[in-house]
Amino acid sequence: MLISSLSLPHLWLIGGTSDSVLIAQAIAAQAFPCVVTVTTPSATALYDRIEGLTVRVGKLSPAEMRHFREQYQIVGIIDASHPFAQVISTQAIQVSQALNVPYLRYERAEIETVPNPNTIYLENFTNLLTGDYLREQRVLLTVGAKSLTLFQPWQAQATLFARILPRLDSLQMALQAGFTGDRLMALRPPYDLALELALWQQWQISLVVTKASGEAGGEKIKQQAATQLGIPLIVIERPRLAYPQQTRSLEKVLQFCRVCLTSVNSALPI
Repeated sequence: MLISSLSLPHLWLIGGTSDSVLIAQAIAAQAFPCVVTVTTPSATALYDRIEGLTVRVGKLSPAEMRHFREQYQIVGIIDASHPFAQVISTQAIQVSQALNVPYLRYERAEIETVPNPNTIYLENFTNLLTGDYLREQRVLLTVGAKSLTLFQPWQAQATLFARILPRLDSLQMALQAGFTGDRLMALRPPYDLALELALWQQWQISLVVTKASGEAGGEKIKQQAATQLGIPLIVIERPRLAYPQQTRSLEKVLQFCRVCLTSVNSALPI
């Protein structure tokens, strides 16, 4: 991976998702100076084959974001973080507004909602956990390791299983939430339908909980599996943020990048 010169104005791509890889590839193809931020060292592997990027690892506080902006001369922010990374997006929006740096949210497409007796949509985790959906069920949780702690009070009232990413921090969070090794599977998506069916049947799952992460998060496959096996699927809907601007178009992302870089270049003294 090439390290871009800090003397150049940079675009900031908030990454760590499959969507961000596609955006990074498109930006690199245009030779736009860009720095990508990810929160874990393992996520840097997503960009190993993309030349011309700077990749920085670690969570940034709002104060660190301001320094980061100065360090890399950020002229535009492309937020391609996970749909449920609400804190990261909120902080990036606040920094962009405070420092007058343009911000664009790339929002992956949602799965088309169709009437399905096997699918239940809930606004948030609170509605799930304060209801009676989980009681005495064999539940497969595909909600991310960070959310597993929310289910710890239900360990004595239901049989809970979880699928997590194959990372040490994910395993530690799952164990701290009361999950034992025989109720965990560490696997990186994507998963195909055959694997979903086999796992649900192996664990004799009676209820599955997931997040509305779109096709990239395997939501469509889970809907198909739920329909085929007649198992209820609870989908936690995405948080709704007031993004300054957002798009699902890769071409519009590149247009945004061109405008940001052109604006700063035209403002430089001749």
